[in-house]
Amino acid sequence: MSMETAAKRQGIAARFTGRLSWNDEVTVRVFSPVSGRVLSVDAVLGRPLREGDVLARIASPEFGQAQADALKAKADLILAERTVKRVQELFEHGAAPRKDIDSAEGLFTNAQSEKQRADARIALYGGGGVGVDQQFSLKAPIGGVLVEKTISNGQELRPDQMLANSPSLFAPLFVISNPKTLWLYLDVTELDMAAFKVGMRLRLQTRAYADRQFEGVIDFVGSSLDPATRTVRMRATVDNAEELLKAEMYVTAEVAIADGSVAIEGVDIPSKAIFLQDNLPHVFVETGPGSFMRRPVKLGPETDGKIVAMSGIHPGERVVTQGCLLLQSMLESRE
Repeated sequence: MSMETAAKRQGIAARFTGRLSWNDEVTVRVFSPVSGRVLSVDAVLGRPLREGDVLARIASPEFGQAQADALKAKADLILAERTVKRVQELFEHGAAPRKDIDSAEGLFTNAQSEKQRADARIALYGGGGVGVDQQFSLKAPIGGVLVEKTISNGQELRPDQMLANSPSLFAPLFVISNPKTLWLYLDVTELDMAAFKVGMRLRLQTRAYADRQFEGVIDFVGSSLDPATRTVRMRATVDNAEELLKAEMYVTAEVAIADGSVAIEGVDIPSKAIFLQDNLPHVFVETGPGSFMRRPVKLGPETDGKIVAMSGIHPGERVVTQGCLLLQSMLESRE
């Protein structure tokens, strides 16, 4: 049987590996709402963009049909308006019955509705241009930096590439973001999640900049565990004012409590001292020579074979690291 002494935690960082991603609150993934062939790609990767800048131009019969519908609806409305005026004049001179006015006004109302429908469709595309040229301009919906591009001249596009605007279904044609802030995703185990809460500060390190530290703040803690990995997803917003960090980069995150020190309150005990009783973590604590007590503990993060006992253990107490199963069976035989 082996034992070790529980030691007061001395500012040892709780470290986790995480992945950086674009901040979705300032990111837009751009798809084409029309099918067609790419005529030109105007946006340059890495260059800043303003809202409304043209990203690409697309030859689209579908868009051309929308243009034609809008022009036809406009012409039909003008004709219907003239017809109403002419029939009213004839009616005033007794040359047309009342039913002709009612019919003309009905056609005018229908023409108005069709014009509104056609204009709304064109508005969804960002405007119809001049005439029927079948050239659709794909524009930037927000200002930012073009950080990803998967489109080239001559490429054929399909409208289902914008399905649900979800990057997990199809790769977006363009990604526009503000790289001065990034999101950090951490997958934290059940044992470690008790040490985290929204508002906690993190310090980040990466191999690319080993002599630099970056800061982030936890702004989201998941409400459910992944059933396969038994981890909970957490997210932090990371300051990237110098744009040194890159999306999809792996970093090491250290938990920082409110006063800025990198530490978790509690005592360090060996991870192998933990065993489960009724699905709850317990340890055996030495209470005297050859005498032990089973005690429940609340656990924090695990680092380098040590785990933080946030309650249930006091500094200086000795815990059993080998022989827990034997003590457990002996205790159960007495109960």
